[in-house]
Amino acid sequence: MGEFVNVEIDGDTGVATIRLDRPPMNAISMQLTAELHEVVNSLATNESVGAVVVWGGPKIFAAGADIKEFPAIKDKEEAVEFSMNLHNALLAIENLPQITISAVNGYALGGGCELAMATDFRFAGERAVFGQPEVLLGILPGAGGTQRLMRLVGITKAKEINYSGRQVKAAEAEQIGLVSAVFPDEECYPKAIEAAEEYANGPKSLQFIKRAMMQGLSMPLEEAVKVEAEAFGDCFETEDRLVGVQSFIEHGPGKAEFNRK
Repeated sequence: MGEFVNVEIDGDTGVATIRLDRPPMNAISMQLTAELHEVVNSLATNESVGAVVVWGGPKIFAAGADIKEFPAIKDKEEAVEFSMNLHNALLAIENLPQITISAVNGYALGGGCELAMATDFRFAGERAVFGQPEVLLGILPGAGGTQRLMRLVGITKAKEINYSGRQVKAAEAEQIGLVSAVFPDEECYPKAIEAAEEYANGPKSLQFIKRAMMQGLSMPLEEAVKVEAEAFGDCFETEDRLVGVQSFIEHGPGKAEFNRK
């Protein structure tokens, strides 16, 4: 358990919650980044965990990077190193084998928005606010905001959000595909946990589906289908494939009880 990032694992459901806890704004400092990376690495090899929820608490997700650390950056080399530390932590989240959901209450700006975009899904409270305001500081996003945002919402809308630095409220975020669903604020985290529990009860093939999609995203189609074929083959070495096929034959679709093995 870190000073600013904690993880709680529900052994009954197989759901882990990564909790950011750095009042008052959950500003993403280098220490928080290191703690987050360490927690994520520990979850990556934990086979008892089938899904992960990232949450900043009921009032705020994360309002961005800790700007107070910026004056200590002396030159381009140090700035690139600073950025890559953030990138590596978020890539670790993106590459988790488990299904991941961000439960976003309040502000998810700058690094907070980038953190949320590194998860598979984003559930937003109705008063959640997203954005990449770095341009207003004379800089640009340093943890994936110029890259993941356009993959989620399209290049034109991503340019407009990045160029303007404006804030995107929850309803618009859902409309443009930045978030998966919007709920009353008090229901955001419980709904994320509920969805995570369903994924955690799913088959081992969920991990292979995620891996195939993420690896294939940047590949030409003829290469990406080979990744899919390999993942398809991996499924046939799992117990869940036997369980799922037999359940379908005997009871029809959607009734199998999987073990993620």
